Amino acid sequence: MTAALISRGKGRRAAAALGAVTLGLLTLSACQQPTSLATVTVGTKTVTAEVTPGCDGDGKSLDKQAVQSCIAKKGGDTITVRPGERVRVGVDPKVAKSGWFVVGGGPVMSAPSTDTYRTFSTDELFKAMNPATGQSESLPEVTLMVAEAGKSQGAGPMALWHFNLKLKD
Repeated sequence: MTAALISRGKGRRAAAALGAVTLGLLTLSACQQPTSLATVTVGTKTVTAEVTPGCDGDGKSLDKQAVQSCIAKKGGDTITVRPGERVRVGVDPKVAKSGWFVVGGGPVMSAPSTDTYRTFSTDELFKAMNPATGQSESLPEVTLMVAEAGKSQGAGPMALWHFNLKLKD
């Protein structure tokens, strides 16, 4: 009788172990591949974001319609920036390897960067060209877009991150 109890106990433990392994494998298979992050730091405040939903080409350039849709999106958190303050932008090494650029009130960089970190002045980021007058003007707030460059010249970006920046008076 004791042997029968021991056998049942071993069977229960084996079934529990098998169930735990199965549950663990299901959990791991349900995990999504992590997306790349972009970070914006102003003073002591840092905001990190994943790729903006709908703006990840998964390693391929976004088509023109997706790019237009992504450009219209806003960021999540708002960071307040004082005039003259430096805005630091960082990206994952994988994004840096592809090349990346920043757009504030207008284009900020003349060519994509392969560095993981760049610093910009508020003057650069909050400046926009008035199409009617052709003169530059300072904006009170901007949606800062960080874009992973396409694999070939002229290709659209592969991913976009959005951050809201507000200029403090």
